Formats: sequence, C-alpha cells, structure tokens
Amino acid sequence: MIPVTRPFLPPRERLEHYLDRVYASRQLTNNGPLVQELTSRLEAYLGVENMLLVGNGTLAIQIAVAALGIKDGSAVTTPFTFPATSSALVWQGLEPRYADLDPSTLNLDPVSAAQVIDVSTKALVPVHTYGNPCAVEAFENLARERNLKLVYDASHAFGVDYQGKSLLGWGDAATISFHATKLFHTGEGGAIVFKDPADLELARRIINFGFRDGFPVDVGINAKMSELHAAMGLAVLESVDDIIEQRCIVQDLYCRELSNWAEMPLSFADASRNGAYMPILCHDVAHRNRVRQRLEEHGYDSRAYFYPALGTLGLYSKQKTNVGKEQAGRVLCLPIFVGLTPEQIHDICNIVKSVPSEPVVKL
Repeated sequence: MIPVTRPFLPPRERLEHYLDRVYASRQLTNNGPLVQELTSRLEAYLGVENMLLVGNGTLAIQIAVAALGIKDGSAVTTPFTFPATSSALVWQGLEPRYADLDPSTLNLDPVSAAQVIDVSTKALVPVHTYGNPCAVEAFENLARERNLKLVYDASHAFGVDYQGKSLLGWGDAATISFHATKLFHTGEGGAIVFKDPADLELARRIINFGFRDGFPVDVGINAKMSELHAAMGLAVLESVDDIIEQRCIVQDLYCRELSNWAEMPLSFADASRNGAYMPILCHDVAHRNRVRQRLEEHGYDSRAYFYPALGTLGLYSKQKTNVGKEQAGRVLCLPIFVGLTPEQIHDICNIVKSVPSEPVVKL
C-alpha cells in the first residue's frame, strides 16, 4: 500500500554525527547543546525570534495558552482541523467555540469568528489549514478590537512566508508541530514562537516544572524536547529545502492533472507554499468515500483530513454545531511525500478521475 505520507529519514551517517555529540556530552535533556543549536538554526532559517522547542505540537498549544494567561473562558477556533487543537484548549480549561469556514480556503472565517465571540471569549485560535495562511490582518484587527489573545496553530505551516516574512511571526504566539508526518520533523516535537520575549521566558519556566534557579516559582509541567529528538531535527533540517522543493513538485503534478476535474482550496495571495498536503474537494461525502475506496483497491492510501467536523461530536464543546460539516465531508488528501514518482501520481489521478460524482445504478 502506498501511504498518504512517508516520514523523511535523513542519511544515517548524518544522524549518527549528531548522535555522537549526544554521547560525547552525555546530556540527554534539560535544554542541552543540540536543543540550543536547533533553536538558533530554526530561528535563522525561518526568520523568527523568541522560539521555544517543546515535546510535541499539542503541548505547544497548551504551553502558549498558559504563558499568555488565557484561562477560565472560551476560545474561538475552527472545527476543521486535527482534534489536537481543540483537545489542547480543553486541557487548559477553555471551551472551544466553533466559527464557520471560508469555503474557498477552508480556513477560519474572521467574519464568522467575530459573530461567535461573547463575554466568555478570551482568545482566537485560527489554524493555517494545509499550510495556507489565514486572513491574518483581519484576525489581528479583530483581536485588537475585542481585546483578545491571538494564538495561531501553525502546525502545517513550516517554512511558509506571507508577504516576504515568516507566517510564524503573526499573533501573540504561533505553534508548530514537528511530528514525524510533517515535512520538517524531530520524530516527535513542536515549537512556539512568541511575540513578546517576556512570554517566552515564562514559557521556558513552565516547560521545566516552573523552576527558576533550582526552585519552582510557577506551576509548571515537563514539556521539554530531548537531545535525541533535536539530533533528528538537525539532521532533517539540512535537507529541508530539498524536501519542500520536491513536495511542491509533487503538488504541481497533481494540480496539473486534476485542475479541470477537482476543486481545491484556494491558495492565499502573497504566500509561499511548502507542499504539506494535497487536498481535493469531492462532490460530497458519498463521492469522497467512493474515491477513497477505489484508491485503496489499487493500493493507494488517502485520508479524509479533517473528518468529521469537530463541532458535530459534542466532545470538546457543550454545544454541537454543523459548521464545517459540508467541507469536512468533501475533502480527501492524496498521497504526498518525497519519493512519490510521476508515474504513481499519474496513476492516482486517473483513478480519482475514473470515479463519477454520482453513484452508478446497476439495472
């Protein structure tokens, strides 16, 4: 079975070079030299400041929320994303309030978000879905007008620039996942980019049990990244330009073959791409399921990212909603990873195009 994604593994000798340094230092965690080096190299590569590496992308959201003092209320967010976004908010004592999507981009719609805000709302938590930027100017204005904190879940947006600057520079904080399935990864890991250095300093204490000078001064947790994970990140980082280039080539081949057949989320103007995902919009959920089944029959995996819409579950919020339900039922993500061949892409596209939007009725 051809997977929907395949983690990039750096050359073994390159990873071993960094592992040799771990053995030499005999420091496995607690802000070791490799974590410090990865932090500085990522800041330089991405063009950001005030970055904190953490154990995973879910913890990144939780730590960002805690460091910004967001508590005892609700956060307006999107129902169309991986459950980690909402579950992280719930773990921090916040109720997700779901607003509708911009149907052209599948990102949170700022106009709908403004309508959902009430007296309990403490923050806005949009997601840069598939690495495609949200309407960041509109959300900045909305957060300022309503005196709300703004935290972006940028898990898909590694390396994406908007108007020539890193997308991670928007908001009070932006969080990112370095999970193995992401185009840049540390096996497991994540990071937060803060606007205010004071928030970074508080977050540094929080991820280390709230310690300062050997004593707890804040209520903290253990969310540190280990040296072993940083070693993988440093090894992968040396290939990340090639990874992004190759994934974008794969994405371009899909778009060329499917542009007259399948609707795709609209890319935001003035933004770069990173080839993180290859989503298409099928006619409806039944059509999506038929396409997925046909692909599986021919040995290709695909994923209904992100289905179902989180507001329909009644799991994270007190109130069920149908916002995002239609879009969530239509989206199918096709295989995309370094090493996927043009022949495989052509085969996948032919299979997708062979499935009619209306079911065939056998007489």
